[in-house]
Amino acid sequence: MTVQVPAAKPARPFFSSGPCAKPPGYSTDKLQTASLGRSHRAKIGKQRLQYCIDLMREVLQLPDTHRIGIVPGSDTGAFEMAMWTMLGARGVTALAWESFGEGWVTDAVKQLKLEPTVVRADYGQLPDLDKIDWADDVLFTWNGTTSGVRVPDGEWIPDDREGLSFADATSAVFAYDIPWDKIDVATFSWQKVLGGEGGHGVLILGPRAVQRLEEYTPSWPLPKVFRLVSKGKLAEGVFKGETINTPSMLAVEDAIFALEWSKSVGGLEGLKARCAANAHALDKIVAERDWLGHLAVDSGIRSKTSVCLTVEGADADFIKAFAGLLEKEGAAYDIAGYRDAPAGLRIWCGATVETADIEALGPWLDYAWASLKA
Repeated sequence: MTVQVPAAKPARPFFSSGPCAKPPGYSTDKLQTASLGRSHRAKIGKQRLQYCIDLMREVLQLPDTHRIGIVPGSDTGAFEMAMWTMLGARGVTALAWESFGEGWVTDAVKQLKLEPTVVRADYGQLPDLDKIDWADDVLFTWNGTTSGVRVPDGEWIPDDREGLSFADATSAVFAYDIPWDKIDVATFSWQKVLGGEGGHGVLILGPRAVQRLEEYTPSWPLPKVFRLVSKGKLAEGVFKGETINTPSMLAVEDAIFALEWSKSVGGLEGLKARCAANAHALDKIVAERDWLGHLAVDSGIRSKTSVCLTVEGADADFIKAFAGLLEKEGAAYDIAGYRDAPAGLRIWCGATVETADIEALGPWLDYAWASLKA
């Protein structure tokens, strides 16, 4: 049986869920390079780091009540920095419905020995958020990158909470409205919706998190790269571009390019619209094929960025062959689901992806399906 090869390929077949597609029109030739080879402590280094922070604040519409800093170790480093410096002051509830949430459970249980309350849900689902005890500090992922499940909004987070809200928001910021008054700690990396480079994390602290840092000292030792307090006061320099350790100024310039591009497409509203259009285009592809489905069946909690799909009868070997065939054809890169997730596909629909490329992907999914079935 001969399977017809589609006539056209996605112009930019980059559908990885991290690092994600670069912004349209991106070229390293367009990056400013005056800060490269200079100390990040020099005037130009500090200026560019502060400019990057200012751009993030502007595009995210982050209020002045919240501080924002660039830290080492990508989103993982940022979230672990928050856990290690602030947890232990009261009880902890850790929510897990995908692999990264499970990672925070592991940190809390095995590393920090905190005996948290663990609330789990299977891949594709959310636990009952209305039953969370906010006397505790609460750890959760806003958008589960490996499950394609997101929290619907911030209404489940009470204004009068006693504990702190810790949101791993790495594939959520720049894609959704984040109610910052509900968020005490948020973390992300540039490599998701911005299409930036990896290795650097971003830590956002609300006033209640700053108060915790200044009033509470954890019982365990803190490595240098986690230390956010000096002489009982927040190290304010970290949130003004004076990074704890040496950053890659090339990665910073790359992030600046992405943020300036974000402003050119309408800022946060433009980014959200691009994500929504991409997710809608993929929804249409799924709806037209009886062998494809959404891992998150409930559209109200379905990610608009890291969209996870089920494939009828597929196991890990089938998915590996499916993704490998499309990569060999240059039609789609890196679309196999996460290794710990149920066997399936994961297609990034973030703002740096063009909707036309999502639409062009449909016939190629048919081609891979038919080829393997044949």
